[in-house]
Amino acid sequence: MAAEWEVPIESGPIPESGTDFDVIVVGGGPGGSAAASYAAIAGNKVLLLEKREFPRDKICGDAVGGKSLRIVTELGVRPLIENTPHNRVTGITFSSPNGKKITCSLPIEEIENKEAGYALPRIQFDYMMFQKAVEHVQNSGGAVIQNFNVNEVLVEESKGSKKIIGVSGIIGSKKEGLELKFNAPLTIGAGGYNCPVASTVTKKCHGEPMRDDKHYCGAYREYWVDVDGINTNQEPIEIHFIDGVLPGYWWVFPVGENSEGKVVVNVGIGMVISEMNKRTVKLKGLQNSIIKEHPYFSKRFKNASMVEGSGKGFQLPFGSPRKKPPSYQPRRSAMSGAMCVGDAAALVDPFSGEGIGNALLSSKIAITYFDKKKHKDGFPSELAEEYMNEIWNTLGPELSNSFKIQKMVKKKWLMNWVIGKANKKPELKGLLEQSLSSKEAQEELKSTWKLLKLLLF
Repeated sequence: MAAEWEVPIESGPIPESGTDFDVIVVGGGPGGSAAASYAAIAGNKVLLLEKREFPRDKICGDAVGGKSLRIVTELGVRPLIENTPHNRVTGITFSSPNGKKITCSLPIEEIENKEAGYALPRIQFDYMMFQKAVEHVQNSGGAVIQNFNVNEVLVEESKGSKKIIGVSGIIGSKKEGLELKFNAPLTIGAGGYNCPVASTVTKKCHGEPMRDDKHYCGAYREYWVDVDGINTNQEPIEIHFIDGVLPGYWWVFPVGENSEGKVVVNVGIGMVISEMNKRTVKLKGLQNSIIKEHPYFSKRFKNASMVEGSGKGFQLPFGSPRKKPPSYQPRRSAMSGAMCVGDAAALVDPFSGEGIGNALLSSKIAITYFDKKKHKDGFPSELAEEYMNEIWNTLGPELSNSFKIQKMVKKKWLMNWVIGKANKKPELKGLLEQSLSSKEAQEELKSTWKLLKLLLF
């Protein structure tokens, strides 16, 4: 019997070409599903477009943190997650290049009250987000199309100004598919790091660079079972700063049990692309050497086995601040007629690599700027600018701080020292543990003076 997330999602009838909508959302991942859901809940007629068909896999570290939980609860997705296999994250284990480890645990009351984060395969999480989005969109009179490839983002030009007015694309194969065109005063780009809406906003309409390899991450992921030391569905996730991997890191994230009752573990590695190019690194080979040759990890994986076909690579656009941005930080993500969210807006955390929380939050913020009555003739450029400023004011401090930490981990001696100090100083370890769930503690960690005092004295 197929699991719930293995059953195709029925997305309803396909609207006629030329149909007008209030909001078009390009991309059915977490950010796009959240944007479509919030837009539909607000009373908009929404068109949600997804280039693949569910169920579909998405390559990721699979962690869903506290920032995400608040939004999935609002959208009615959380009960679905609770009823599917997942790992309840109890904390984070860090290790330094010299092999020292520290485990920062979440407060037990958070775990018991189900306020801790999750780790579960994206094939499950994305399925539930999309399933709920289909429900919200259809209830508000909108439509959902799967297997739809956007081949053009429609731009209208008048008196020297440009405005996005919709999209055109094909259902099915490019040779034999059905070509359709749709219009809306607002188009949301949620199509990931190579989103066609983001490319149109940034490159085509404003001539600004879409990517910078100093702010893009390459990553590789596999699923494993029978990894030593991981036995339950309530385990800490692991982040390891290994010599040879720095300035990236290697992760071991339990994500729940399979049909045989074995704990499945997401094992992966990530590194900034400019660093990969400089060192001519192949992440798959680097991961393989860790699992087979590392003095500690080779023992943990001695009796483990990889899930066949699960090894896949992907890219992440970091939200780290640019030194001299052409316009907005981290890059331009909106204009008249369009806003981008999540990875399409380059909002992935540059230290942790986590992008789901920022995708969901940016989607929620984006929809608050749109009013279908006021903006029936097009979403205005002034509000697009306000949206970009709010996104950076909201997420910029966190993303900038993570960028500082990313640069810190390049120094092997510093990682050895910090983790060694945290093991010896209960106050520092306590602050790190509190920061996993406390906004106040996270703010304290942003204080260089606070950290210096804890490390040096």
